[in-house]
Amino acid sequence: MINKIAIFFFLVFIFSSCQNDDQKRIAENNKEIQRKEVQFKNIEKSWVFYDTPITEASEKSMANWNEWRLFLNELAQKPKKTLGAFQQKSKVLTTKVMALNNNIPAEFNIPPIKSRISTVLAKVQMLNLYINLDVIPEKKVASIIAEINTELVSLQRQMEKTIDKSKIPVEVGESDLLKMMDASRAIPNTPITDPNTPRVE
Repeated sequence: MINKIAIFFFLVFIFSSCQNDDQKRIAENNKEIQRKEVQFKNIEKSWVFYDTPITEASEKSMANWNEWRLFLNELAQKPKKTLGAFQQKSKVLTTKVMALNNNIPAEFNIPPIKSRISTVLAKVQMLNLYINLDVIPEKKVASIIAEINTELVSLQRQMEKTIDKSKIPVEVGESDLLKMMDASRAIPNTPITDPNTPRVE
């Protein structure tokens, strides 16, 4: 009889401790859900990109630079509903910005444009890294989005400068002067030696 009473109390103790664990787990899950909802709202609020061309050169380049057009279109589509959607979008943005280095139009295939594309790529990769962390630093994500926008403006202004520079007419003789200044075309500067001069060995 004593054994039955002991077993009964033991079972009651185990049952009550299991209920306490379940209640703690439910409370922790609710806190986690609330935290993710707050994160989602903060990220959704800061997820604003400059997705429309701000310069005439940038707008015209959309016609013949497919990768640029696709990248801007991807920026324009804002994710909805979950943090996972933002994480997926950041991965897609990374692949689209990497594609910008392909098929760059000839007038933009210059170091200033390429360096700005590399900077945008680095910022988008940072965004992808931070947004895929277990605990997302929302303030850091917001600041990186602002940095991406700054770099996009810089890239588009450089495109405009490049087009404006190409419209300046070349003066007479300027192309010859540029050729003369090209170091790769210079005659090697080796001293002319007389074959009859004695050599010290």
